[in-house]
Amino acid sequence: MSSLTRNKEWTMPVPHAPQVSLADGERHHLESIVRAHSTPQALSFRCQLILRAAAVDRPSNLQVAQELACDRHTVGRWRSRYLAHGLSGLQDAPRPGRPRRFSPLSTSGCDSDGHA
Repeated sequence: MSSLTRNKEWTMPVPHAPQVSLADGERHHLESIVRAHSTPQALSFRCQLILRAAAVDRPSNLQVAQELACDRHTVGRWRSRYLAHGLSGLQDAPRPGRPRRFSPLSTSGCDSDGHA
């Protein structure tokens, strides 16, 4: 075995992630969602993820994941959902199962007006 082969690190090939391209209006809308204080954190994170994925340097899912401290599969999931459904793909999907039969106020011991 040659010294060149022995010293080289072997890594698995990384497939190229689909390119996200944003129009100016889309970019501004995503940035305003991220800046808004009333935006749920999950949606804000997903918008940040898409904004980073759409950057000029065309980052891979792994690069975006490392920068945003998440898993590369998470980046791939939200990237593909955004490409398939646009901004509505970043919203929380309805949860499966039976809807709640009681309100959060009734389980907390509060009256209907919010007093204990």
